[in-house]
Amino acid sequence: LVMALTPMRTWTFAWVSQIGMLAGTAVYVNAGTQLARLDSLAGILSVELIGSFALLGIFPWVARKSVAVLRRRRALACWPRPRRFEYNLLVIGAGAAGLVAAYIAAALKSKVALIERDRMGGDCLYTGCVPSKTLIASARLLARMRRADEFGLRVIQPEVDFPAVMRRVRDVVERIAPHDSAERYTRLGVDCIRGDAQILSPYSVRVGDRELTARNIIVASGARPWVPALEGSEGLDILTSDNLWGLEELPGRLLVLGGGPIGCELAQAFARLGSRVILVEMANQLLPREDADMAQRIEKILRGEGIDLHLEHRALRIDQGEAEHELVCEHAGAERRLGFERILVALGRRAETRDLGLQELGVEVGPDGTVEHDRQMRTAVPNLYVCGDVAGPFQFTHMAAHQAWYATVNALFGRFWSFAVDETVVPFATFVDPELARVGLNEQEAQRKGIPYETVHYELAGLDRALAEGEAQGVVKVLTVPGKDRVLGASILAHGAGELIGEFVSAMRNGYGLNKILGTIHVYPTMSEANKHAAGVWRRAHTPQRLLGWVERYHAWMRRA
Repeated sequence: LVMALTPMRTWTFAWVSQIGMLAGTAVYVNAGTQLARLDSLAGILSVELIGSFALLGIFPWVARKSVAVLRRRRALACWPRPRRFEYNLLVIGAGAAGLVAAYIAAALKSKVALIERDRMGGDCLYTGCVPSKTLIASARLLARMRRADEFGLRVIQPEVDFPAVMRRVRDVVERIAPHDSAERYTRLGVDCIRGDAQILSPYSVRVGDRELTARNIIVASGARPWVPALEGSEGLDILTSDNLWGLEELPGRLLVLGGGPIGCELAQAFARLGSRVILVEMANQLLPREDADMAQRIEKILRGEGIDLHLEHRALRIDQGEAEHELVCEHAGAERRLGFERILVALGRRAETRDLGLQELGVEVGPDGTVEHDRQMRTAVPNLYVCGDVAGPFQFTHMAAHQAWYATVNALFGRFWSFAVDETVVPFATFVDPELARVGLNEQEAQRKGIPYETVHYELAGLDRALAEGEAQGVVKVLTVPGKDRVLGASILAHGAGELIGEFVSAMRNGYGLNKILGTIHVYPTMSEANKHAAGVWRRAHTPQRLLGWVERYHAWMRRA
């Protein structure tokens, strides 16, 4: 009936409707016919009747699969299909997503090739998670040493050997690199191929002078830092999260452009190591995706460590000098000049999909380079899948691995059964000190989506272990369904928040609430007790006062008895 109201020719509507209903009508008529033939109760258990009703159950599944096969064939009809495939799966990119995809495919005994233009391990190993957290560890220890008097120790000012710090960063990368090496993956059964990949068709990829064929292709080509074309920046040696790991000399005055996670993490680390750091952010708060109260706590911490913060400053241009340069910003309608020796741009990352040939296949690529895909990680080309940074919207290593599982299993077995990626419970952390970790909704997201909520706060100033460790600045903040203990989201600002958030991730993923967390035994004294105490705050706020009144009267009666 709805179709009849759409702009469609009458004849087209008639024949499509009849053909569409024909198969379903036949199945229902068959079941009705078998029912009409019943002449005794014993007939209910007849093969014909049971088969007819079984057909009713499986028919929708068969119909959907048939339609999917037809759509797949139509989408691939214009591309010549090889008579024989060299591989079951080709994976482009050997970062976090590509490595997991290749590992799973090899474990499932398929023939898989992994193509990488640079180094196995990708950004996470060489320019992202591993080096940044190693640098942060050195800076955190340095900051703690400077607080020795708080622990009853004599303060000895440590001397920073910056080249040694950077050597340690590289040493840690080298120790982890064998986990992601071509040698290891070759032993696992993966063909590791070095070179630039260009997708020629849904079935073939060119690497150098070699053309590889496969039934399915996964694109996991990662992302790169985005550097805006600022006026006056020509010829300036701009630092990004990709190239700063080659530094051998600590910048005297470092300007960090961008107050997101990467900008805040690196600004704090370099400030602790001895740089005079200026942090510039266009928004009215740091970490714009986080709640204002959490961002303000981070802001207070960074300012307390000597970082010169400039919020609501929009970068206009760079005026270069001989020894020092200036960033010209617009703030409150006026220009401001901020001097610096080196500049670190941390304004986010763009998916690396250039020169892959995706648009030529009809695959839609967004302005930020991410590729349009469905919940099975499948693109408009049915046998072309994506995962990791090119899929978005979560540019996290753990999410890349999560997506890679779905992309790989669907690519290899999707003709029989496919799985929709679960993006409902995605944790992440900003590794400032103390760390800020989150899962699910925060207040600004809940308000934007119109979702009602209650909040629970527990300050770490009341946690025994936090006081003993000298790490009592922080808070556990939980959003729940009004009147219920079901967790909508949690934000934790604490030492080791990245570990503490796991309990709330499990609660949301497995469908249990704060009452279960409150009833779980936590080791004393540990930081994890903060989660239990937060659950206790919720429980006290929802105590049935009327029932307690009756309990009080019962105890009074028992004293008289």
